[in-house]
Amino acid sequence: MFIYAGINVGFLLYFRCYDSLWKCGGEKEVSNIFLACFCAAVTSLLVMAGLDYNMEVVFYVVNLLMVIVGMTSIRVTYRAMRRVVMQMKINQNASNSSRVLIVGAGVAGNMIMRELFENPELKKLPVAVIDDDRGKLGKYVFGVPVLGTTKDIDKIVKEENIDEIIICIANIEPKRKREIIDICKNTNTKLKTIPGIYEIIDGKVNVTKIRDVQIEDLLGRETVKMNLNDMDSIINDKVVMVTGGGGSIGSELCRQIAKYNPRQLIILDIYENNAYEIQQELIRHYHKNLDLKVLIASVRDEHKMEKIFEQYKPEIVFHAAAHKHVPLMEDSPCEAIKNNVFGTQNVVNLSDKYNVKKFVLISTDKAVNPTNIMGATKRCCEMIVQTKNKTSKTEFVAVRFGNVLGSNGSVVPLFKKQIEEGGPVTVTHEEVTRFFMTIPEAVSLVLQASAMAKGGEIFVLDMGEPVKIIDLARNLIKLSGFEPNVDIKIEVTGLRPGEKLYEEVLMDEEGLQKTSNNQIRIGRPIEIDEAEFKKELNILKRVADNDQDEKVDLIMKSIVPTYVRREEVVV
Repeated sequence: MFIYAGINVGFLLYFRCYDSLWKCGGEKEVSNIFLACFCAAVTSLLVMAGLDYNMEVVFYVVNLLMVIVGMTSIRVTYRAMRRVVMQMKINQNASNSSRVLIVGAGVAGNMIMRELFENPELKKLPVAVIDDDRGKLGKYVFGVPVLGTTKDIDKIVKEENIDEIIICIANIEPKRKREIIDICKNTNTKLKTIPGIYEIIDGKVNVTKIRDVQIEDLLGRETVKMNLNDMDSIINDKVVMVTGGGGSIGSELCRQIAKYNPRQLIILDIYENNAYEIQQELIRHYHKNLDLKVLIASVRDEHKMEKIFEQYKPEIVFHAAAHKHVPLMEDSPCEAIKNNVFGTQNVVNLSDKYNVKKFVLISTDKAVNPTNIMGATKRCCEMIVQTKNKTSKTEFVAVRFGNVLGSNGSVVPLFKKQIEEGGPVTVTHEEVTRFFMTIPEAVSLVLQASAMAKGGEIFVLDMGEPVKIIDLARNLIKLSGFEPNVDIKIEVTGLRPGEKLYEEVLMDEEGLQKTSNNQIRIGRPIEIDEAEFKKELNILKRVADNDQDEKVDLIMKSIVPTYVRREEVVV
């Protein structure tokens, strides 16, 4: 008996049957118990036979079955008792819990329902499931019935008094996801989703991370996936600097660059809080594998920037530092000039002087036919880059894109804040449209441009059709579980100073050239009188240094002929 018990314990230890957390146990744990007991029974039979100790084979078979049943039943009983206790908690909280409809009865839906049931403090009670697989209709998932397909969402929401819908399909085409969201948002219930498959694969989140439906889920086009296969050869073992590295685009640039093993990554920003946050994030993710240097400095400080270039000698520079808020820059035009124009000129000149291989300017669609000082300064920056490229060994390029969803100061966080406060949601004009892209898309474009650059180009992403801002407002209100202009008012406030009804991507003079990537185009460089341009920049610098705001417009219109202030009229 002692020999037999010792053999059993040995195999149970070998198959780690004592190491399992049985509240998380499943088929794997039960199969380990079966294997351990089976191996123990066979080994015991052989040992006893070797010792000439006669025992009927039937004893081992019966004993094997008894041990397996006994061990598994104890664990099943434990889980059953735990489930009863958990169900009691759920029932206690049922009156205070949101009644949840789960969209998707697959693996992801199972995981989400397990999370909700095992964490009753979340106060979310799954009461119904829908799935487009008709073979699942009438079945139960964790005791919750599968009541219909996506076509039945509206009916089930009304019949089951649903408070919240969670879309639990990780691997789903964006187009199909938007169709489901469109159905759900008309029910006026709160709508949440789990991350997409790419977010899960990238390691940003796991499948059980429920989040609010984000406005990028409703983009009027497929998310652009760039081919970044060449980035490793470009960034690997290089010293890379990102100015404005703490901002929305700058910080995402740093995240993406860190994946390609730079010899050193230099984050430069004037705002220490943002710089600190991205520093700590990168330290957590890359620990000792990344040589990271975070510097607090202003691109306007030519002397400080010279010391930084002299000390670190960056080989690739991504220039994201800029003042970007249109209305604020209308009130402080000289600050826009100092930071955007001459801050960029400082970094451009130093990149040339210290033999930087590639310089990539982050530009904006507001640089096209600008009607505000911010857009005019960014067009001026593009001109500086294109002019310097003609005489420098450094490859200078610019990357131009539209509004970035979720970036600091973008319209979506503002709308969400206004909805949280009960409204109104403010829209400047009913006809205002904008091109939108996600932060990862914008950064992918910047990295792709650096790989494709030969010098002097302005790279532009094909961003599909522009989106009406008032439609974004309505969608966000619906996704938050409210009715536009019933629960949350939409208020039209009028265009702000310098604001356009629409943004353009390319100037008429530039035209478009195709690249190897169908999603990227190149704007043909415009001829610039370099001597005149340099003379006008010197005048502009004196005006900015003397804070003569009233003179800025006149000089900028001379430098940027397409800069025209006008009242937008809707025809």
